[in-house]
Amino acid sequence: MWADKESQLDYLNFSDIAEAAVDVIGNPVLRPVSIGVFGDWGAGKSSLLKQIEHQLLATHPNSLVVTFDAWLYQGYDDARAALLEVIAEKLDEAAQSDASLLKKTGSLLQHVNILRALGLLGEGVALAAGLPTGGLIAQGFAYAGKVFSSEQGQASSTADLLTEGQEILGKTVEVGQGLVKAKKPSTPPKEIAAFRKLYGEILSELDTTLVVFIDNLDRCLPKNTIQTLEAIRLFLFLPNTAFVIAADEDMIRDAVAHEYEGLSERHRIDYLDKLIQVPLHVPRASVADIRAYIYLLFAELHGSSAANLEMLRSGLIDSLRQSWQKSPFDAKEAVKMLGTSVDEKTIRAFGLADRIAPLLAHSTSVRGNPRIIKRLLNTVEQRSAIAKRRSINIDAGLITKMAVFERCTGPLQAVDLYRLIDESAGKPELFKLLEGYTKEGLPDGAPESWTKAPAIAKFIRDWAQLSPSLQGVDLRALVYLSRETLPLGMQLHGISQVALDALSALSKTTSMNSPASIKAATELTTEDATLVQESLITELRKITDWASKPAGLTGAILLADLQPSAAVPLARFLRGMTRNEPWFKALTKNTEWLKGK
Repeated sequence: MWADKESQLDYLNFSDIAEAAVDVIGNPVLRPVSIGVFGDWGAGKSSLLKQIEHQLLATHPNSLVVTFDAWLYQGYDDARAALLEVIAEKLDEAAQSDASLLKKTGSLLQHVNILRALGLLGEGVALAAGLPTGGLIAQGFAYAGKVFSSEQGQASSTADLLTEGQEILGKTVEVGQGLVKAKKPSTPPKEIAAFRKLYGEILSELDTTLVVFIDNLDRCLPKNTIQTLEAIRLFLFLPNTAFVIAADEDMIRDAVAHEYEGLSERHRIDYLDKLIQVPLHVPRASVADIRAYIYLLFAELHGSSAANLEMLRSGLIDSLRQSWQKSPFDAKEAVKMLGTSVDEKTIRAFGLADRIAPLLAHSTSVRGNPRIIKRLLNTVEQRSAIAKRRSINIDAGLITKMAVFERCTGPLQAVDLYRLIDESAGKPELFKLLEGYTKEGLPDGAPESWTKAPAIAKFIRDWAQLSPSLQGVDLRALVYLSRETLPLGMQLHGISQVALDALSALSKTTSMNSPASIKAATELTTEDATLVQESLITELRKITDWASKPAGLTGAILLADLQPSAAVPLARFLRGMTRNEPWFKALTKNTEWLKGK
């Protein structure tokens, strides 16, 4: 199996984008600069950051590199203070051989710690008084600017600042009346300028380019997202600095809209353009990109040496770069790139990659997403391992074909597929018709869930032509293997007909007032309601574009409103997301179970 982690090796033909980013960072005329690496969830943004860093250090070895995972501090620390501290610690580490410079970096670290202490102190006082904390924390940070300046450009002592902070916060809290009297924030430009002056002096004396890589920003709440971006512009954006930020661009725009609700669309775009100057977009993978990616995954899985794997990778990337003028490569060419003594298992796997790559590239549920593809192949490996332990002799190609069907269609279609297998002693006659079918739609006898959407019908036609053939093969073992590895929401082979009908209705619901959907949801047992909800969530997890309301979400929310057992998994799923689209706010504004009440 394959780990779900970033890689500095280019498996996805990203090297051109990485080189473009390094060119920008390495050009002193363009610094300071902020680069946005934009792409959907699972598109490979984190791997691209690693590749940019790798190429940067290869061509500019004196660069000072800082990596910051914004999500790591979500809920545990102020985003601004955390970012400042991580950078200050890196500067302190770089200054270890220079006593004079080390004193400055130590002072910078002290300033950051005092800033954080004042923020936490403000919250503690407010909580003790039973008052809201937001205003006090903001005021604490405004006051903390005094840490960074004085008339002589020197900071006060830690003790004096903490004492003064207590006095100021004490004046803002009137416990008896339960009010916060906000003192006018003291944040004149000179206070920020003093901090920037010290920070700039350190960078100048180090005589290097500071490059900060920020990842997982789009997983943060809007407030943390904006705080991190504004900290870059306010405190850290100085000559000889570059910031490379990986995020879903739509999520960043949503965060801006959430934090600045009064801004027009044009001003939101302008605001984002000021925060991120050079946008680089991760391209959607083509059929050839996916084929190459799967070749590399299979070569790695089947034990190819590091040297042979690198030969294959280099050959594939070179071929992809020339794909505009040359015919695409295939499994035979990939085997040659891998060198001599390639085992039969790897050759078969490469052939399988040729067959499934077009389906995965064109499927609206996969859209060539590398993370989804890796998860699908991990499912295949899980099932293959179970089959081996159970002494089930079944071709890996068949296991893959079924897993592709499940991933690229949906729970209703998968249920009908396995029902056909169960009801025909493992050998459905429909497959004979499907494999030779050339007309539009599907042949008579195909389940309704397969025919209702033209896109699904087309996918099933294409999928049926995929080798190996299903004709005359006992497929009941595949039903068994799917039960062993599919998540709860897909384990529907024994589900009641009432629940299946409800799932069908709710997956198509567009109105919270639909009488048919309300009736279907209220007739479910507690167990079936949970199972149907898990199935709807399984489909929602496949959504990568939330610009408009996805199918099934209205039905899932309606079910949660009517069945308490169905509210728990949906609340858990939605709380793990950062959705700020207007349609989402309108749809969930009355959901008490989501608010935790």
